[in-house]
Parts: sequence; C-alpha cells; structure tokens
Amino acid sequence: MSKDFRRTIGVLRASAIALALVASACEQKPDVGAMQRHFTEHPAPPPDVTSVPSDDRIMAVLTSPPNVPPPTNRTKPARVVVKLTVKEVVMPMADGVQYSYWTFGGTVPGSFIRVRQGDVVEFHLQNDATSTMPHNIDLHAVTGPGGGAASSFTAPGHASQFTFRALNPGLFVYHCATAPVPMHVANGMYGLILVEPPGGLPPVDREYYVMEGDFYTKGKYHAKGLQAFDMDKGIEERPTYVVFNGAEGSLLGDKSLKAYVGDSVRIFFGVGGPNLTSSFHVIGEVFDRVYMEGGTHYQENVQTTMVPAGGSAILDFRVQVPGAYALVDHSLFRAFNQGAVGTLKVSGPEDKLLYSGKQEDSLAEKEQAPQAPVLVDSAPPSTLTRDERIAAGKTLFASTCSACHQATGSGLPGSIPPLAGSDFLVKNDKERVIGVVLNGLSGPVKVNGTSFNSVMPTWNHLTNDELANVLTYVLNSWGNPGGEVAPAEIAKVRGSGAI
Repeated sequence: MSKDFRRTIGVLRASAIALALVASACEQKPDVGAMQRHFTEHPAPPPDVTSVPSDDRIMAVLTSPPNVPPPTNRTKPARVVVKLTVKEVVMPMADGVQYSYWTFGGTVPGSFIRVRQGDVVEFHLQNDATSTMPHNIDLHAVTGPGGGAASSFTAPGHASQFTFRALNPGLFVYHCATAPVPMHVANGMYGLILVEPPGGLPPVDREYYVMEGDFYTKGKYHAKGLQAFDMDKGIEERPTYVVFNGAEGSLLGDKSLKAYVGDSVRIFFGVGGPNLTSSFHVIGEVFDRVYMEGGTHYQENVQTTMVPAGGSAILDFRVQVPGAYALVDHSLFRAFNQGAVGTLKVSGPEDKLLYSGKQEDSLAEKEQAPQAPVLVDSAPPSTLTRDERIAAGKTLFASTCSACHQATGSGLPGSIPPLAGSDFLVKNDKERVIGVVLNGLSGPVKVNGTSFNSVMPTWNHLTNDELANVLTYVLNSWGNPGGEVAPAEIAKVRGSGAI
C-alpha cells in the first residue's frame, strides 16, 4: 500500500468520524451551560459606531414617571441628543407635607431616557438659574470617569455638554454626584436610562417607570409644613419616608397604574436610595421574567426581587384577573408606615377558573351584646370644615388604610372587616372607635353579621389632625352614619388610653 493511498484512507476515516460526531450532536440537546460559558468568556464586541454619520442626530424622547418613551425601533446606532435640566422645586411629599426636591427635569425620579446599544449620546445638562447648588450627573451606563460626573459639573445658570457611547445594554440608574453626594441623591436626584439591545426588548402592551427612594426630614412622619433635610437621620439610615416616585400616594387613586385583563406589563424599576435596598413585590402577581440587576439575562417566576440602592430590575408579567394589585416594598413597615405602596388597577372580565373569589365562610362566633348607642356628632369647633376634613382624610386613607380595607371600604373576606356600611361604627360610641384606631384591636369581632379574627395595628404614630381627618372621611363614606371627629377628641382618648 503506497504512502499516498494510506494518507487518502486516513483523511477519509477522519472525515467519517467528524461526520459521525456532527450527526450525533444533531440528535442531542445543546449544552446550554457550555454555550452560556462560551458567551461569558468570549463576549461579543461592542457595536461599531464609528460609521455613524455626524449629521444623523436624533432628539431623545424624555418622559416623566410613571411614563416610558416608546421603543427606539432602530436597526442601527445613531447620534442621540439628550437635554436635561436640573431644577430645585418645592412639591408635596405627603398630604400637607412639602419638601424642596432637587430634580432632573422637574420630577422625582428624573426623566426616563431610552437609547439603543451603540448609540453615541450627546448629553446636555443645564442647571436652572434659580438653583441654589451646583449639580452634575453620573450615569451608570457611561464608560468613563465618574460616569460623566467629571465632565458635567454645572453651576446654577450654566450648561455642560459631553458625549459617550452606550456600550452595554441594560437598565441603568443615573444620579447626581456633586458633594455631598448622599444629600443630592436623598433630595431626589436620580432616574433611569435604558440602553436597548440591538434587537430591542420583547414587546409588551404596557410599560411603566417606578423608582423607590428614602427621604430624611427634620419633622417626623406626616409632620405638616415645609420639611428640611436631616443629615443626621441620613447618616444613621433612619428614613422618615420610603416612597415610590418621590411622594406618598404617587401611585394611588387616580394616579394608579392601569392595565386590562390579558395585558403584558413591564415595570422598569429602580432604587435611587441613597441608603436602602428594596424588596419589590406586587401583591397577587408573579413576575414571569425578572431581568436581575437591570441586565440582559432573566430569571423566571419570581415572587419578590431585591434591588439595591443604585440598582434596577426589569419586571415582566401578564395580568389575568381584574382587581387592584398593591405594589409594595416587602420590608412591610416601609409600605404601611412610611409610604412605599402603590396600586396597579386591572379592569376586564373575570375568569372564575383562574380566581374564584371567596366561596365559603365557615367561622361562627357568638353574638355580641349591643353596646353603646349610635355615634353622636359632638365635636368642638375646628379649623377645618367637615368637607375639608373629608377631603384630607380621603387622601390619607388612600395611602395608609386602603391596602387592607380597600379603596371601596369593603375589606378582605375572612380577614379584614369592612368599613363600608359598618355596624361596628353604629354599635360603638365615638371614643371606642377612636381607641381602636389609636391602640389597635386583636381577636374576634363581628361586623355586619360576619365574624373576623385578626389583628389591627396601632396607628398612634399619626397626628391628632390626621386621625380626625381619616375617621371623618370613613364616617361619611360608603353608607356610614356621618358625623365628624375633631382633633381634640383624639387627644382626649390618646391621653386616657381608652379603647
């Protein structure tokens, strides 16, 4: 056998083995882990933007929370111009509470920015002439010193410009990085910038923009008037408020997020901080996909996702049952005692196979003996009229009480007694009702003929004014007997410790 013939046989044998291996591989499932390791170890190079023409300039669409700009829907990178103005503005933090916010674009969080991977972003930062402080911007999407902070330090009445290339796809926080940095962030100077991958994100029906922040005021929770920033509380990480989108009630009532049964919903969620990590949860929903840390890889079927200060997450889910869904920080005292609660209202037809509602109540309790007569309106004169108390109480109820008692006062079957048409308010005198709100109530109670056995927490951290307002609102809503509660009556019961 000649040397050339043996060489030919060897080549044919090697080719046959290679073909057999290819055929075998085609019959097997791919090694996803190996592929992921490959792409992790050999990442694709950033898109080439050197060919982007200098005159191909696009003005970025900026939106205020909870709104999101539309997808870029571009097949190639472009030069995107972002113009953002720093403004220091006084706005409500809670009912009757004002705060001097430092903002990007006049809102907290700042304007949402949406670009595409590979874009060259021409960033213009203007500091309004009315500002009292210099400001800058650090975008976590920027590859460069200080995330742009070193190039954007801007005095009041001035403007700065710098350019960066959006190399990495993902959802990134931006914030002010002017000293003292924590103070600037604590006053509301943060927002989100989305860098879409070249193919964009999977389409959804609705997109929303929500950020959580912790605020530190000189006055205690719900202390009225214009509140000053408290540096000591910030250093000690003792926030007065923990809220979504800059204020208590920003996502409640008429400001609730909205969807229709069957909609796919995406929440771009971030935490401005400056201190706290959020445990974000939507009560009654499971996130189908969570893009952890705002990156491009997702985890499926997530109940609660942890997002650090200066971090973000992209949350995708589909709504299938109508109703009101509470958005909360699942560090629950923040939700129920510091303001971190919002609502997603879903309208549309019911499907009893997906969720039946209450089908049975087998708990039985002995009838309680009749107690004191109907509430009597004997309130002393007040600085607020009854209608003004009702209006103020409605706002407070939405932010502090509706998560349990529901916006309609209907309560939760088997758990939370209704306030709507409640015979509890008729059977008990006014001082007992006030005492229950101040001191809480634990154990069995019968309301409108139905037995409940749960716990109502104390609400004595609220001021006399606030409790008078919310109780007056309840008394005059949902078919209840009417009347008015005055701050002096709250003070009397608070001093006696009555229940």
